[in-house]
Amino acid sequence: MQVLARNLVRRVSRTQVISRNAYSTQRVRDIGQPTPASHPHLMAEGEVTPGIGIEEYIGRRKKLVELLPENSLAIFSSAPVKMMTDVVPYTFRQEADYLYLTGCQQPGGVAVLSGEHGLCMFIPESTPNDIAWQGEVAGVDAALEVFKAEQAYPIGILPEILSGMIRNSSRVFHNVQTASQRYTILSEFQKLASLGKVQTLSTLTHELRLIKSSAELKLMRESASIACQGLLKTMLHSKGFSDEGILSAQVEYECRVRGAQRMAFNPVVGGGPNASVIHYSRNDQRIKDGDLVLMDMGCEFHGYVSDLTRTWPPCGKFSSLQEELYDLILQTNKDCIKQCKPGTTIRQLNTYSTELLCNGLMKMGILKNRRLYHQLNPTSIGHYLGMDVHDSSAVGYDRPLQPGFVITIEPGVYIPSSFDCPERFQGIGIRIEDEVLITETGYEVLTGSMPKEIKHIETLLNNHCHENVAQSLASFSS
Repeated sequence: MQVLARNLVRRVSRTQVISRNAYSTQRVRDIGQPTPASHPHLMAEGEVTPGIGIEEYIGRRKKLVELLPENSLAIFSSAPVKMMTDVVPYTFRQEADYLYLTGCQQPGGVAVLSGEHGLCMFIPESTPNDIAWQGEVAGVDAALEVFKAEQAYPIGILPEILSGMIRNSSRVFHNVQTASQRYTILSEFQKLASLGKVQTLSTLTHELRLIKSSAELKLMRESASIACQGLLKTMLHSKGFSDEGILSAQVEYECRVRGAQRMAFNPVVGGGPNASVIHYSRNDQRIKDGDLVLMDMGCEFHGYVSDLTRTWPPCGKFSSLQEELYDLILQTNKDCIKQCKPGTTIRQLNTYSTELLCNGLMKMGILKNRRLYHQLNPTSIGHYLGMDVHDSSAVGYDRPLQPGFVITIEPGVYIPSSFDCPERFQGIGIRIEDEVLITETGYEVLTGSMPKEIKHIETLLNNHCHENVAQSLASFSS
């Protein structure tokens, strides 16, 4: 026994020595966010953020410079840290334009871009105390070596450097919502603003973000796949746990364990009459037997979000009334998706869906006057999708769709309990939402694996509760 113990100690000691030597020969540099060296399981060599390489970031900046008027300057700030209490911050999420152009996922920075200067980054300086409490951050060296800025400075000297850049520029573009006082208080900036020479940068960056690259689409497909798997698993869970809060927690868990960094937004989990509240977020009610539950959810995967909605009866069976109304929404969803192609606009799709829904609701006796339709559905048929849920919001819905656009198609009806219609329809809310990629020949439904046919949902709830999620998705994929 003693010999066995000594041998075991020797083996453990040798393993420890080998382990120490293996990790001590090369120290991995920490820059406050994943790199190929620190996170080889997430990133390939040459990537700045998972899935997006340095050449793509440089290409984005070149395209923005081409859109800038001559002798103009673009200034964009990182998102600020928002506090939950005096000492507790909310989870940080980077401002989309800053991330899109730099790849930097950290707060506190200001970046400047122009044809003359290239990318110039002003980076926060950290103290030993900051590092002890919050960890390492990207410094000036990382800005030059990792993000490939042409110039980089500590943010403390921003006033003297940026003042000269603005003074020699005829126009400045910046994002008003994330503007930093570090530059808005500069007299040179205020002088240009007083002359009407300061404009919104998002009018340019949102144009660039509309058409997704192949690398972006790969991330968006994965984000959609995670959302489908998470929602399917939650749907299976709902039969035994008909509670809005539990289902909200379940869908977040299912997405996070599949690789999502966060939810794209607080899930909408509306049971019964709560489904008629379009952006219901309390998620604190039990779902009554026989009621429908509407879940609108999405997750974020390395900077790209998904957005998906399904409505189903946790009890496993649609009533005939629910089935009639659900079928109208489902048919509208499918008909609108068929209309998705290059040249069509979201506004045209909205007009088309409004006509379909109006006719159906009139036929069912729910709507007595077409002018009241917007009381039952005040939303658009969809929106652009990408790094933000309502992506490229500076671009209107009259823009002809192009290959590489990703939009949502989300018809719905939300009947308040007080609405003047047959009582049996009051308090019902139904929405069916899919993500659609516009292609050269038409469309691709990124969320097409998630069941939405009544027979598929009922079969899923009653016969597949213990089946593997991937197998279930594959069996119902359209």
